[in-house]
Amino acid sequence: MNDKLHQALNDQMNYEFYSSHVYLAMAAYLSGESLDGFANFFIIQAEEERFHAMKIYQFLNNRGKRATLYGMDTPKNDYSSVLDIFEHGYKHELEVTKRIYHLSDLALNDREHATIQFLKWFIDEQVEEEALFDSIIQKLKRIDKDSNAFFMLDTEFSQRTFTPPAE
Repeated sequence: MNDKLHQALNDQMNYEFYSSHVYLAMAAYLSGESLDGFANFFIIQAEEERFHAMKIYQFLNNRGKRATLYGMDTPKNDYSSVLDIFEHGYKHELEVTKRIYHLSDLALNDREHATIQFLKWFIDEQVEEEALFDSIIQKLKRIDKDSNAFFMLDTEFSQRTFTPPAE
């Protein structure tokens, strides 16, 4: 693995940690609004992002490369609505996808086959993440002012858990 790819993987690992921070900030906002199910959705999302970061951390270590942690920016902490939060989350996931594609391009250009194989999992994961956020946004738009449907969705999200995928 060349230095450029190593650095890019470190950058992505740190971005995944930042993503966890972003989702925790969203959860905190929602908790402050007494929307505990929606908050739980983002707490679980934060756990997933930390898992992704640690997956890269382990990969770097397994390849004999050093994982380097950086400081991170302060995430957005205020939103206008639950829909606004999910739209921001969706945009964030689109950025993650763009970054994973860039990593994949670097690995392909270098014919770094182990990294290409490793990144396939992340590409598949991003397809799921984008679809999940898009689906929730569409539901939120459909229920609009229907408070019963809104609170049913909040209750549904309170049941969400994270189980790390089997390797």
